[in-house]
Amino acid sequence: MKKLLLLLLVTGTAFADVSPDRQTTLRNMLKQDCGACHGLTLKGGMGPALLPEALAGKPDELLVSTILNGRKGTAMPPWQPFIGTEEASWLLGLLRNPETKPN
Repeated sequence: MKKLLLLLLVTGTAFADVSPDRQTTLRNMLKQDCGACHGLTLKGGMGPALLPEALAGKPDELLVSTILNGRKGTAMPPWQPFIGTEEASWLLGLLRNPETKPN
């Protein structure tokens, strides 16, 4: 329950802070840039799957940090030069929601 509340607070704030034009850009980045490694359907490829069930149980803070800072020793680059914390949280909210189509 506590995690759900935190997720709602994070994604609710993130959705409010990301303009519709930027949301379109982020969706395109997710499909093209993230999809290049995680698969165009986000079911996995060189990188792991990014579907809601694959992200379940992983803390938001860890996933946002991974998006922003990348993962040393892997092909996951840091995206912080291109997106901010609110945008990374927005992407995570999109990925965690089974009812949204990220791409």
